[in-house]
Amino acid sequence: MNKTDLRTAAAERVLLAAHRGVAGGNIPCNTLEAYEIALRQGADIVEIDIAVTADRQLYVFHPGMERAHLKSDVQIKDMQAEEAAHLTYVNQDQTPTAYSVSSIDDVFELLKGRCIINIDKFWTAMPEITAAIRRHGLRDQVIVKTSAQEKWFKMVEEIAPDLPYMPIISEIDECTDLLREMNINLVGAEVLFRTEQSPTAQPEYIEAMHRKGLLLWANAIVYNYTAVLAAGHSDDISMTKDPDLGWGWLADRGYDIIQTDWTLPAHLYLEQTGRRYK
Repeated sequence: MNKTDLRTAAAERVLLAAHRGVAGGNIPCNTLEAYEIALRQGADIVEIDIAVTADRQLYVFHPGMERAHLKSDVQIKDMQAEEAAHLTYVNQDQTPTAYSVSSIDDVFELLKGRCIINIDKFWTAMPEITAAIRRHGLRDQVIVKTSAQEKWFKMVEEIAPDLPYMPIISEIDECTDLLREMNINLVGAEVLFRTEQSPTAQPEYIEAMHRKGLLLWANAIVYNYTAVLAAGHSDDISMTKDPDLGWGWLADRGYDIIQTDWTLPAHLYLEQTGRRYK
């Protein structure tokens, strides 16, 4: 089983992407420990967030969440790397932990050869992130993403044309045909849809993308209940009511990748219902 080639892996099974790793109890998200747990629980893909210090060094952290995760009123973007290197998280009870904010180099070394790495916030430091990917020899082990804006498409074409790329599309796909004509390594798209009637939720669209050799990423995660990412087919409904209505619906619809905050339950459910492998 190939763990790092996206197309080969997606041909074999529905892929599970662990959103910021697997956090809980005393272990915060976006830490080396959270990523290790995600792999042990069956994640094929680990999603990481990138924060950039004032002196342009890369750390793995969700920008803007410093108050929630670090009890800090200073954001990493306003820190020097030396200060960021000494940051430690608080847990879900806002109690200090011994878990550090990691550099991108430490995270890349942990995950090298073990899974696919989804790099969120790629547009925030595209040259620096691309250089780090190349430095660690991870060109074929990553997915990089931006929102579906022409300015980002042009930057990807200029800076990272060989890296596996997905645009983040909301409701209507108006860009993948354009991207296929550009010098970009387009592997698919992350799609957001508020209702089952949305264009990016239609079986015809999913089938058309597959005929083009493109993969589709859907989100079961809930980061804000007012932001509907997959027509309500979420982790919440999967865990509190019926996984057939959440993870099952997304797998049956034909999405190749499901991002979740509940990696182990999703993995077990998909395996036990015969949906995990194709």
